Amino acid sequence: MKLTDLQNEVSGVWEEKGYELPSYDREAVKKKTSEAPAWVHFGAGNIFRAFPAELLQRLLNAGEYDKGVIVAESFDHEIISKAYKPYDSLSLSVVLKADGTIEKKVVGSVVEALVADQAEPADFARLFEIFESPSLQMASFTITEKGYSIYDGKGNILPVVEAGFQAKPEEQGHLMGRVAALCYRRFQTCGAPLALSSMDNCSHNGDKLKAGVMAFVDAWIKNGIVEPAFGDYMKDEAKVSFPWSMIDKITPRPDENVKNMLEADGFEDTELIITNRNTYTSPFVNSEETGYLVIEDRFPNGRPPLEKAGILFTDRETVDKVEKMKVCTCLNPLHTALAIYGCLLSYTSIHEEMEDAQLSALIEKMCYQEGMPVVVDPGIIDPKEFADAVLRLRLPNPFMPDSPQRIVTDTSQKLPIRFGETIKAYEASESLQVDSLTLIPLVLAGWCRYLMGVDDEGKPFEQSSDPRLDEVKKYVADVRLGEDADEHPMDVHPMDVHKVLQPILSDETIFAVNLYDAGLGEKVEGMFAELTAGTGAVRATLLKYTA
Repeated sequence: MKLTDLQNEVSGVWEEKGYELPSYDREAVKKKTSEAPAWVHFGAGNIFRAFPAELLQRLLNAGEYDKGVIVAESFDHEIISKAYKPYDSLSLSVVLKADGTIEKKVVGSVVEALVADQAEPADFARLFEIFESPSLQMASFTITEKGYSIYDGKGNILPVVEAGFQAKPEEQGHLMGRVAALCYRRFQTCGAPLALSSMDNCSHNGDKLKAGVMAFVDAWIKNGIVEPAFGDYMKDEAKVSFPWSMIDKITPRPDENVKNMLEADGFEDTELIITNRNTYTSPFVNSEETGYLVIEDRFPNGRPPLEKAGILFTDRETVDKVEKMKVCTCLNPLHTALAIYGCLLSYTSIHEEMEDAQLSALIEKMCYQEGMPVVVDPGIIDPKEFADAVLRLRLPNPFMPDSPQRIVTDTSQKLPIRFGETIKAYEASESLQVDSLTLIPLVLAGWCRYLMGVDDEGKPFEQSSDPRLDEVKKYVADVRLGEDADEHPMDVHPMDVHKVLQPILSDETIFAVNLYDAGLGEKVEGMFAELTAGTGAVRATLLKYTA
């Protein structure tokens, strides 16, 4: 059983083994898409194949639509050359349900895969052709929050961006410059409307996309590279829109256990690919069953009828509420808490953490007792039902191979939204007191403890990547667990915890507030002292506060 077998006569063994195959004429879909493309997507990673592409597959199977999606990748070219082109852009979606059942679907909705880089001139020329087509309705993105950034961690413009500001549109090294160039070609040729729709898991993602693209547009106009009328086109929401969205679906790296299961079926396309840029991919993608995609319905040139596949289209205010509900209360803070303490307690899977009485109590109480009083109810999704599904079905799912080590990546960038917004809501409340918070400060103290890079048994562990890790961990570099104090004299003593943590806890760029001004700094300091009292102190502190 190979994906490319589907180009020929299909063996009945696929159905016998429980594989759902495309039920439409894929060659006809390819032809219609090539002649009049409607949707191009930037970001060829696992989340795209497991979610937006699979949703489009549902439309095609149901006969509700007749075009596919074209995918383009700018960051890691090997994804295209190794995970798409050898398989005719087909992939296998493996859905791992909490009840132990498995759904296996061959996804054929992706009909063309391109490298969005001048290094592949034929592919890049094809992208220009696509953007010249009046039929194109949307360009969507899952490129991670970093993909939109035109500044480095210190607020300086990236050299590749600065160079792009001075260069011709067709000579861009940053994806935001390339997207601006593609839009310029559209403006020059057909001038038709277009939606640029971010589907990345970050707050107000449409604004991040718009800021990145418009930085190039404005610079080119200022430098006389393009005409001012192009700026008018890009700023006219009847011509170019940047809708907000909220996406929620856990899509871990391709898993060895899933690979073995598929091979037992006789499915052969199971290579686990690690690219030179450290991307983990495969011809198959594994994901959880639950998924939400809520999008602001601003598509000036129309859009595929994706509401028939389960996407919720609504207004910007509602998207914002859904995003805040998820990111500030009902999922992301719980993930971060498990990630931090999972590393400290040497767990390697999220579902195993959910079997830990203290860790499950930590996130349940933090969610229901501290988060829910200030949760934003979006109306279209019930916060309590959403949280119940997270805590009862999604995180405990033993078939989801997700790890705290993956989730703890870039935590310094996540803390302001995931916890800072709740703290600010307490500050603004007339009935709630910030000093009543206990479990949120415990998570923040846990992150400071994580910066030491030593687990609860006193053993070093490798910290996950984070743009501010080197900057902040230096503040705790001389702190030792209490039992080691005599062997490793500290530059600071337990009574000087304030000296150690003050630079971190007062940093509003990390927590969205100065924790001392908010009335939580001293509480976090005290908890940090407890967490560093010796080996076993992390477990003892969790027991104390979650009992």
